[in-house]
Amino acid sequence: MRAFGHLLRRRRAWVLPALALAVAAVVGMSLWRPWATPEAIVAAGDGAVVVPSNPAPLELPDDPTVLIFGDSWTYGSAASTPTLGYAYVVADIAGWTTIVDGVRGSGYLKPGLDGPDFGTRIGALDPSLDPDLIIVQGSINDRREPAAGYRAAVDAAWDALAAKYPRAQIVILGPAPQVLPVEAATARIDRDLQSAAAARGWWYLSPVQDDWITPENYAAVIDTSELGHDHPSTAGHRYLAERLAAAVAGLVSR
Repeated sequence: MRAFGHLLRRRRAWVLPALALAVAAVVGMSLWRPWATPEAIVAAGDGAVVVPSNPAPLELPDDPTVLIFGDSWTYGSAASTPTLGYAYVVADIAGWTTIVDGVRGSGYLKPGLDGPDFGTRIGALDPSLDPDLIIVQGSINDRREPAAGYRAAVDAAWDALAAKYPRAQIVILGPAPQVLPVEAATARIDRDLQSAAAARGWWYLSPVQDDWITPENYAAVIDTSELGHDHPSTAGHRYLAERLAAAVAGLVSR
């Protein structure tokens, strides 16, 4: 099953002290550091020059509507119930109303278990949703797909998303590692998405580059059991929700 178009108002959070301590250690850094600062690539003579550039700060209302679009991590896989997944829990933490659209196994190139690839799914989104912010998460599911054609699929999907919701601000949340060390293909996807976001002047958040999942917290975040299949545990989803809320807060204009 998939979690599609499910609105979640702020729910009362439950506390996980161990993970809260881990998050507290990184939130201070997250509030001043622009994750994976985008770079614009411009023509210069016979070649190209990478010019660092910061997108404009996000402008969000007090109670924004946020569409979170992604794969099984967004769906809430391995949480005790999918609605304890990070995309739902972040609504309570950040004070958002979230619309969650997660399809297990899906990516920009790869169809999912419960729905098609990202681009096809974006085409099927309800144009009347009118979110203030869109967060596009993932996906490690493309790591076994050919690199050729990946950027074209990303650009087509993002073009369709921006055209469907022209008022929305868009943040790209790159893939998070399900295993350590980070697989080479996952790192390649992370770099490709960062470059694509930079070309559009969009903020890019990189769990890979910013060490959201480390050897020290891996066992507390990832459920490696047969049922969990290397997805975040319930506690892990809450940790990711806290990291995402802190990251987005650092991008909002003051």
